[in-house]
Amino acid sequence: MSRSTRCRSSCARGAAPAAERGVRPGILASLCLIAASTAVPARADRQMDPELRGVIAGAMTPGECFADRYERAVWFAYMEPRLQRYVADPSERQQILHHVHCEARRVDVPPELVLAVMDVESRFDRYAVSPAGAVGLMQVMPFWPRELGMSNEQLVRIPDNVRMGTTILGYYLRKERGNYLRALQRYNGSLGRPTYSDLVIDRLLSRWRYEH
Repeated sequence: MSRSTRCRSSCARGAAPAAERGVRPGILASLCLIAASTAVPARADRQMDPELRGVIAGAMTPGECFADRYERAVWFAYMEPRLQRYVADPSERQQILHHVHCEARRVDVPPELVLAVMDVESRFDRYAVSPAGAVGLMQVMPFWPRELGMSNEQLVRIPDNVRMGTTILGYYLRKERGNYLRALQRYNGSLGRPTYSDLVIDRLLSRWRYEH
């Protein structure tokens, strides 16, 4: 069975309560509606939308993170054992999970979706570099440090990479009015081609589901 088929099969089982599958109902409903539609081919942004500069520049100041200690404890209890499979260093795991939750909350993106993007983009290797030159956990394009007056070295720093990548993803999600598949395709530069977005959603459902 293909990844695309598995993704759509997960939606087809809508009669089961979403909580039983560990996916928040609102997210699952959005994904199911989108997966049922046909993507229209278009030219992808590849993180080059002109409005993004102002959005990312305004996001470089850290914001609030967890609502309370309980929320933090639950997030780490669920996600750290899973992340250990990919990131051996405990301090690095803590940093990734902390900043993913904080930045996702800031831009109203599900933090588990950000982890799924990282899984596909870099397999949690903060030094990963793609053939196109994208760098780090979320494979941020290398022109962004120049645009923002930053150094390229900052792209391999966990807080900066997660902040930029999550801000870009959040921007595309708003631009696409909550359409997760099209937002993911814009992020990857593959708008109109579902391979990447289906893979991310497959990882979300199979590895990074979060029940709270």
